[in-house]
Amino acid sequence: MAAWTFEAIGTRWQVDTGSPIAPDVRHRVSTCIDDFDRTWSRFRDDSLITQLSRRGGTGDLGADGVLLLDFYDELHRVTAGAVNPLVGRTLSDLGYDADYSLTPATATAAVPPWSTLLRDGSSVSALDPVLLDVGAAGKGLLVDVLAGVLAAAGLLEITIDASGDIHHGGTAPMAVALEHPADPTRALGVVDLPPGHAVCGSATNRRAWGSGLHHVLDARTGRPTTDVVATWVISAQSCMVADGLSTAHFFADPDRLLERWDHQFVRVHADGRVVWSPDLPGEVFA
Repeated sequence: MAAWTFEAIGTRWQVDTGSPIAPDVRHRVSTCIDDFDRTWSRFRDDSLITQLSRRGGTGDLGADGVLLLDFYDELHRVTAGAVNPLVGRTLSDLGYDADYSLTPATATAAVPPWSTLLRDGSSVSALDPVLLDVGAAGKGLLVDVLAGVLAAAGLLEITIDASGDIHHGGTAPMAVALEHPADPTRALGVVDLPPGHAVCGSATNRRAWGSGLHHVLDARTGRPTTDVVATWVISAQSCMVADGLSTAHFFADPDRLLERWDHQFVRVHADGRVVWSPDLPGEVFA
């Protein structure tokens, strides 16, 4: 296997392929990442998301934007509004802003209704400034896009690890440790990720910057959630779906999510309880 590691969208990536990745293919991957970031990042001044946050108006998010926002429609519905990408302004006010000030404002903005963002195909518009944060599923979508670029270049056995969002295109199961949310030196369990599957994890300690302050917000309250502290989801559908469901599992009953999407999950509650799928391909040590 050939390994390629790099930093992108604020995290470390590793791409493993059955043969080395040619320079022109690496360039196409880098271009896709920059295009994605220029559209969706709320941390750069020139992004479409930042422009909408300053003056509202209209922008075109492209075909991938339709796919992502259609998925957010479903996540919003199944979580009764808890998952809503219009949490960006609230996250920023809480300290997770473009400057990474990590200092909460005296008052925080309420999360606008998801219906505030008007959509017509790939075009979105808002009468007033809104700030999207697609962190619940966006990185998973980018993993899927890059896997498609590499596959189109004829590369085989593609595995992409985007620091918690993993697409596994190998020929044999891959062991993935589940980091204990209370102790990063320990594993809570291990899953054997089947070929053609994705696994994504989310934890409130991953991006936390103060007492009770972290990146998993309940859009209904505008506050970080407290009941569940870590989740993992395995999906054969896409990395985007695994990513989004790992956030949905902070808020929705597992049975409700399983009715809509075929997947396996592990979730850790703040009181120490650990719940997981009976068909989980692996072992939980709790």
